[in-house]
Amino acid sequence: MTVDDSRTAAAARPAASGPAGGRATHGTLGSGTLGSVTLVVAGGLSVQFGSAVAVLLMPRAGALGVVTLRLVLAAVVLLLVCRPKVRGYTRADWGTVVVFGAVMAAMNVFIYQAVDRIPLGAAVTLEVLGPLALSVLASRRLINLVWAGLALGGVVLLSGGGFDRLDPVGAAFALAAGAMWAAYIVFSARTGRRFPQADGLALAMAVGAVLTVPLGILDAGAKLTVPSTIGLGLAVALLSSVLPYTLELLALRRLPAPTFAILMSLEPAIAAAAGFLVLHQALSATDALAIALVIAASMGAVRSQVKRASAK
Repeated sequence: MTVDDSRTAAAARPAASGPAGGRATHGTLGSGTLGSVTLVVAGGLSVQFGSAVAVLLMPRAGALGVVTLRLVLAAVVLLLVCRPKVRGYTRADWGTVVVFGAVMAAMNVFIYQAVDRIPLGAAVTLEVLGPLALSVLASRRLINLVWAGLALGGVVLLSGGGFDRLDPVGAAFALAAGAMWAAYIVFSARTGRRFPQADGLALAMAVGAVLTVPLGILDAGAKLTVPSTIGLGLAVALLSSVLPYTLELLALRRLPAPTFAILMSLEPAIAAAAGFLVLHQALSATDALAIALVIAASMGAVRSQVKRASAK
């Protein structure tokens, strides 16, 4: 990953206020939406492959140990690549980046605690309810409620109706991760506006790493220093944090938070597709219908936003 000129250009564009604190460049939204959607989908694919590696790593380092490795190594990579400056920012800027880092830490802790207790697909399905709720609460247009409802229907179908058989603690952790995911969307957009390129992300990741180190040491101790464990942790950090968080931060500079939140409903569908392609897990007709509903909702949300921007 390199910090190229495209990030500088994205950071320099003028922004107009959007829902939930998000901002969109309305003058370029139509031409840039496809690229932003591509960033979101690429980030989702990266996260799912990273999750697969994380599941393999949990027996070695525990759920909290994996979180620590993921955030610490991701912070190291981002700080080396971005080399963010620490001077010239206001107290409000630092407050935003600290909250963003704390939200990232909590989101990771909660989802890995969930995955440690319930299947990954069910955990992601419950987690995505957070972004969906954000899109409903933040939207001021009826059509966005329709798209959110359609995506929610797909998510419920994809769960297979088995939520009643899930460990309640694991389900609660997944729902908590969803709440943090919604907060992540809001503060990622705010951080992207206040800090150039990916500097804010690098600083926030460092905050999250500092917050999780004590938890990882308590959970895994010396296991965190095993070379093979560190190697797998680096893979998780790159696939699940560095690459997707950077892609999402760039996407949020063009996509309003409600539209981005609905696109996040693609995550369970991507997870199901990855299971089929990588793990050779067969998709049922219900799964295929659920994926189609989620994709249709995401495409509809983006199309509606493009039309709205074109009308201005």
